[in-house]
Amino acid sequence: MKYVRNILTTALLTLSATIFAQKPTTMPLWPNGPEVVSSDGNDQAELTVYLPDANKATGRAVVCCPGGGYSHLAMDHEGHQWAPFFNTQGIALIVLKYRMPHGNRMVPISDAEEAIKTVRSHATEWHINPNDVGIMGFSAGGHLASTIATHAKDNAAPNFQILFYPVVTMDPGFTHKGSHDNFLGKAPEDKKALKEYKKLEFEFSNDLQVNRTTPRAFLALSDDDKAVPAANGFNYYQQLYKHDVPASIHIYPTGGHGWGYRETFAYHYEMVFELKAWLKSF
Repeated sequence: MKYVRNILTTALLTLSATIFAQKPTTMPLWPNGPEVVSSDGNDQAELTVYLPDANKATGRAVVCCPGGGYSHLAMDHEGHQWAPFFNTQGIALIVLKYRMPHGNRMVPISDAEEAIKTVRSHATEWHINPNDVGIMGFSAGGHLASTIATHAKDNAAPNFQILFYPVVTMDPGFTHKGSHDNFLGKAPEDKKALKEYKKLEFEFSNDLQVNRTTPRAFLALSDDDKAVPAANGFNYYQQLYKHDVPASIHIYPTGGHGWGYRETFAYHYEMVFELKAWLKSF
């Protein structure tokens, strides 16, 4: 029965995507030059916009931040492959190719904030409700998404967040070391500089930055994740619960890290149905 259900789900997603999705558009995020300059001038931020058919649009939009340890981006299974899933539900998906930090955290942060602002600035043209724009992230992209969810203000602040096996903390005992070092830079030896560095580790441990205005969340992770400890997502959920922020967490028994939209993930279809149900809940 499960096999039949999986076949039908795949067929419906493919058929619906063909009917309801429009041709994607790729555009530079900073056509007049970035607000924060990267040390890598060849690394350019872009948006790829997947819009549902205008007649099916619900007004909801999701800005997607693929993962990659803040060193590269898994643009396909943590980005573009999600377009049919969202478009069939009348939801716009905007995949963000953000720039790598190389120790300057403000490079990807400024890109993600600008992405949210850009979506809202195109609200009328793209049939989007500016008060229904969420952010989604995977692994290090989950850290970026949760950073925006807990730090961004005004027009850059998302209305909801979707996090898959996210890096959440910068605590050296629980974080993903590569993401930590790429985002903040390596710890300095100078005692005064190290004290300031520790403050940044606290500031960007996003579980410690949750408050009652943090947007509602969906979290999905694997219990056997050896790359990013499940404690990252679980501790974030606990803080959301503590602050009365509506949140749903799904911890799958196996799967490891980095499954994204891959159907080889043993719980792919469960995850798809659970996320769809959550999106319909508000």
